[in-house]
Formats: sequence, structure tokens, C-alpha cells
Amino acid sequence: MDTQKKNFFIIMFTNFLVAGSTTMIMPFLSLYIESLGNFSDEYVQRWSGLVFGVTFVAALIMSPVWGRIADKYGFKPILIINGFGIAISIFLMGTADSVTGLFMIRLFMGLVTGFIPTSLAFVSSQTSKESAGKTLGTLQMGSVSGTLFGPVLGGLMADAFGFKYTFLITATIITIAALFVVFGLREIKRVKVKGAHVYAPKTIINGILNHRLMLNVMIITALIQIGNFSIQPLLSLYVAELTAGSAQVAFLAGVTFSATGVGNLMFARRWGRLGDSIGYEKVLGLLLVLAFVFIIPQAFVTDLWQLIVLRLFFGVAVGGMIPTTTALMRREAPIEIQGEIMGYNTSFRFLGNIIGPVFGGIVSGFIGISSVFIVTSILFIFAFVFLRITLAKPQQDFEDVLLEQELKNT
Repeated sequence: MDTQKKNFFIIMFTNFLVAGSTTMIMPFLSLYIESLGNFSDEYVQRWSGLVFGVTFVAALIMSPVWGRIADKYGFKPILIINGFGIAISIFLMGTADSVTGLFMIRLFMGLVTGFIPTSLAFVSSQTSKESAGKTLGTLQMGSVSGTLFGPVLGGLMADAFGFKYTFLITATIITIAALFVVFGLREIKRVKVKGAHVYAPKTIINGILNHRLMLNVMIITALIQIGNFSIQPLLSLYVAELTAGSAQVAFLAGVTFSATGVGNLMFARRWGRLGDSIGYEKVLGLLLVLAFVFIIPQAFVTDLWQLIVLRLFFGVAVGGMIPTTTALMRREAPIEIQGEIMGYNTSFRFLGNIIGPVFGGIVSGFIGISSVFIVTSILFIFAFVFLRITLAKPQQDFEDVLLEQELKNT
């Protein structure tokens, strides 16, 4: 097996382990906070949001920093730091004796969170532009598979072994994933061209801000994540409304959550391959329209099976978005700064992760849970219109924009 193929399978397997392990703790995080003292429901709910969100805030800030370091020293060292950093963070979460202590540990975890986005950048950097969509779509199957099984296993382990042992088991699994990277992954070093251009961070930021397609795709990435995360915290409550009186609400909510992941798994690779052949912009536009079409009816379902089917189709559409936007970045960005560019794109993803739950909570508080689907659908169609307006304007070469910004700064 050649090095590139071996690297791909290792990354896909470790993504499965990391995604599955990090989502194991999500189902009981609020319950764990509750176990740390005699708190009111309002206190637990408020701190659950803060403890969950602070990781994304720290990750948003750090992603471009890790990307720039990766461009200079390689992606493997960053994957190792992220892997062991996440493992240590989750182990320490099991030793927390106060809510503020748990908050600080989650803050530290955000500083080293980024294993999966970094692995996407790693594979992207070693994949040809012509096949980036198919490869990244296939890679996503690993992380999606992990997120399908992680919450279920985490809930079962918490019931069987307790919270603290579940944190220990989770940290151990992520440590194993990090060891696979240490001993199995072999990074193909990029040959640095003598006299190759070195761009300052300010030049790269200004380049992104002045390159219409690059900036707008990053904004669309944030809108996609807002659309995804705005309904996730409320989905269990929506399932409870549809299954009033059922004693299996938690299980049925899990099935509904998983339906999106199944749709994701089924088509991520196919969307990537289609993007390679007809253009990533066309596929991204199609996916945004499909997401709009499949999310609106979710507001009007009367039975749970209808919601599950629609979530499956919604997953089919959403599944191709991240690989498509990542492949587009791979095509546009010079190879020397791809890590940093991917880092900024990841920051926009994390920004969407932060805004989404807050946005969904505010909308549902004012006009009900079902209305969140309608408002979210507007975000997807807005992103589509935004993309079409961008593509209607003259194309820009990103390297030309960077050089132009560099001249302005000197």
C-alpha cells in the first residue's frame, strides 16, 4: 500500500475514533454539571450552554494559528498535539470538582480542538485538485460514522459505569487515535521552492477579505453550521411533542438525530465526485437549494416517521457541503498557505457552531420550535443567493489578490 493511501485510511479511522469519542460525552454533559452540586435548573441550563460553547470560542481563535504552524512545520505535529490535548482535556473533565473548574478545562480543550478539521487539511494538501471532492467526501464518512455511534455508546457507558469512568474510557480511546498518528502516519513533506513567497498573516487576512469567492464561501460555511446547530439542541423537545406520552423519547430522539448522519454517509462521497466533474460551486448551490427544500416540511410534520424521513433527506444535502467547501478552498489557495486558509474556514465553522444554538433558542422562545425550521430554511436560501451573486461577478485569482494586498502594505 502506498504512503498516501495508508495515510488516508489512518486519518479516516482516527477521525472515526475522535468524532465518536468526543460526542460520547455530549448526551450527559448537563447531567454531569448537575452532579457537581445542589444547583437550580436555571443554573444548570445556563452553565450547560457556557461549558458547551466555550470550547468553540477558543477553537475559533486558535484555528488559524494552528493552520499557520502546520504550513511551516507540517500537519502531523498539529494532529499529535490536538489528539493528546483532547485526550488530556477529557480525562481532566472526569476529575473536575466544580462547574468553574469544568468550564476552564473545556476552555483549554478549545485551544487544542481541531483534530478533524486539521485532518481534512492534511488530506487535502496531499490530494490532487482534480479528485479533492471525492477524497474529502469519502474522508467525512469516518467522522460521521463516529458521531452516529458516539452519543449512544456514551449514554450507555454513563449508565453502566458512571460519568467519571466514561470520561476515562473516552480519553483512552482518543489516546489510541493519537498513537496511530504518531506511529502510523507518514507526512509527505512538500518540497519548498527556493525563493517561494512568504505571506504575512495581515496579507492573508486582507487577501481573504478582498477575494469575493473565498470570503463568501467562508460566510456560507458559517451559515451552514448555524442552520445545522440551530435545531439540534431543540430536536429532542420536538420529538417529545410528536410522541406525547411515549416512554422512549430519548431513544426516538437518538434515531431522529442519526437519520441525518445516515443521509450524510450515503451521499458525501457522491457529491464530492460530482463536484470534481462539474464544479464545486454548482454542487454547493444545488445542495443549498436541496437543504431549503427538505427543511421547510419538517415544521409541518404530524408524525415522527415523517420527521425521520425528512431528516434523512436533509442529511443527504448537508453531507456534501463541508467536503465541497473544503475542496473549493483547496483549489483556490496556494499550497504554501493552505493550512492557514483552512484554519480561517474552520473558524467560520466554529462561529456557526456558537451562533446556531443561541439563534435557535431565541427563535423557538418567541415563535415556537417548529418555526426554527422555517427561519433556518431562509438561511440556506440566503446562502444560495449570496453564492449566485458572487459567481455573477468577474473571477479573481487568489494569488493576484494576495500580491496586490502585499503591495498596499509595503
